[in-house]
Amino acid sequence: MREQRRGCKIAMTPDEIDVFLSSQRVCRVATIGAQDRPHVAPLWFAWDGSALWLYSIVKSQRWTDIRRRPQLAVVIDAGTEYVELHGVEISGTAEVVGEVPRMSAPDDELTGPELLFARKYFGSDTFVPDGKHAWLRVTAEKLTSWDFRKLYPSS
Repeated sequence: MREQRRGCKIAMTPDEIDVFLSSQRVCRVATIGAQDRPHVAPLWFAWDGSALWLYSIVKSQRWTDIRRRPQLAVVIDAGTEYVELHGVEISGTAEVVGEVPRMSAPDDELTGPELLFARKYFGSDTFVPDGKHAWLRVTAEKLTSWDFRKLYPSS
């Protein structure tokens, strides 16, 4: 993964990135569609400390785009006022993992992401697939973070 070169003063530490990505609920996924047109859509996600896991509807524009061209960018951000803005942008490649669509066959590779997802969004230790979604693992080729709160520390 490429190291962040600009904005180092406001970059998050690896621990800050883990805490942030584990606590946020919505990301925005940007894909490249037909005729090189961008497509951006919000989505729930799980972060396992090294990869971003997207649980995507397989009959969606996003899925079609990723199957054609797996490069994407994902933004997760928070804050309202300028001095509160903080976030992470991940540019990388999406890889399909497991059944398409996800049914109920056991899959050791999905045990961790599905547990994280179930706890985060359903408050449960049980993940129940719906037969409409499937898993994408996003491996970051570049990760950029920013935390403008570091520019204005509270007194």
